[in-house]
Amino acid sequence: MENFRQESDLLGELNVPLNAYYGVQTQRAIDNFKISGQLLSSYPEFIKGLAYVKKAAAKTNYELGLLDQDLYFKISETCEELIGGLFHSEFPVDMIQGGAGTSINMNANEVIANRVLEKLGKNKGEYEFCSPNDHINLSQSTNDAYPTAIKMGLLQMNEKLVEKLIGIVDAFREKGKEFHDVIKMGRTQLQDAVPMTMGQEFEAFAATLEEDISKLNNNANLFVEVNMGATAIGTGINAPIGYATLCAKNLAELTGYPVVSAPDLVEATPDTGSYVIYSSAMKRLAVKLSKICNDLRLLSSGPRAGLSEINLPPMQPGSSIMPGKVNPVIPEVVNQVCFKVIGNDLTVTFAAEAGQLQLNVMEPVLSHAIMENIHFLCNALETLREKCVIGITANKDVCLNMVKHSIGIVTALNPYIGYKQSTKIAKEALETGKSVYNLVLEQNLLSQEKLDEILDPKNMLKPHNK
Repeated sequence: MENFRQESDLLGELNVPLNAYYGVQTQRAIDNFKISGQLLSSYPEFIKGLAYVKKAAAKTNYELGLLDQDLYFKISETCEELIGGLFHSEFPVDMIQGGAGTSINMNANEVIANRVLEKLGKNKGEYEFCSPNDHINLSQSTNDAYPTAIKMGLLQMNEKLVEKLIGIVDAFREKGKEFHDVIKMGRTQLQDAVPMTMGQEFEAFAATLEEDISKLNNNANLFVEVNMGATAIGTGINAPIGYATLCAKNLAELTGYPVVSAPDLVEATPDTGSYVIYSSAMKRLAVKLSKICNDLRLLSSGPRAGLSEINLPPMQPGSSIMPGKVNPVIPEVVNQVCFKVIGNDLTVTFAAEAGQLQLNVMEPVLSHAIMENIHFLCNALETLREKCVIGITANKDVCLNMVKHSIGIVTALNPYIGYKQSTKIAKEALETGKSVYNLVLEQNLLSQEKLDEILDPKNMLKPHNK
């Protein structure tokens, strides 16, 4: 057993790896929660959120006279190391766990305490000199430190998600400019509608995704209200007077986010409303993104027996049996990510609803679902931008030919010959195979000059006077 040290807690003694910075409660979580395989170490922003919370708490305790200067400085230094990316492998607990986040909170407390002991020249586990509970968790409970750390992590992760979203909006907008003169048929209910440009279509993709930038940011702003100082249930037991406000102020200074103390800590402690509304914004984005991927797959269908209006970059052979087949694998994988995001939103909903009395114990699965969604969406958005959107090309002649032979252009005649006559022309064109153009001239409904003007595809792209 020379590679282990022995630590004890409420349940007794347990062996912990000798060189591990985590301690007995983390080890119990490792043993108990072999659930998702996604560890706290998989989410560096969450670890940084924990470090920000512990540093703000230490600073507040020091300023209120509860922590001596040397210990405060060493705790602060250690938290900065975690914020800088060090020791993240020391957070091996599963993201989904029982205990309302106690294992994650204690994982942070133990790692910070043992690193401080190292700085003090002590051995790991000599907690009489720096205790995970009495010093690192001073004036705190899991029930305020853990949700606050989640929120600090989500604020960081939202910035990355918005950055990726801006990137794909820009990519679609560039394609809109590139395809500004590609005339094609618009479709409703998969049937010919009226002409448009491919540029308008891709600009619409950009516009619909751009709306979600402000939605995500606005909803993420709800995370700046925290319940630090609430301790167990919001009454502030074991926290000194003024701790809540001062800790929020210190956290704001450390993170750069406008963190404020919740006006009612008893209400704020079990409340998960901010998670629900942020998750709904991601679901909204996923629904839109999946619809766009559906469109890209339809528009590129073919190459001979489909729409074939656009070409997606070929990424890999598409079949083990059909030679020459290339599939739209990038939109397909993004579709699947979107399905996962939509499903995780339901998980968030159930987890938020399951709160009871003064605490919601389901925050581990709730936070995991949201963080997983952000991670998936960031990767999906970047993959779609880099490996699909920027390489899309248009089949201009295919698009124009469809316009010229479409029955849908008869809609442009409504203001001139009336809906009833236009319907008659459309029906006859379908039955005889003749073009709308020739039928109008045969029946002397309009002069050729006027008809040419009306049915010029470029004249059907925007409102105009009769």
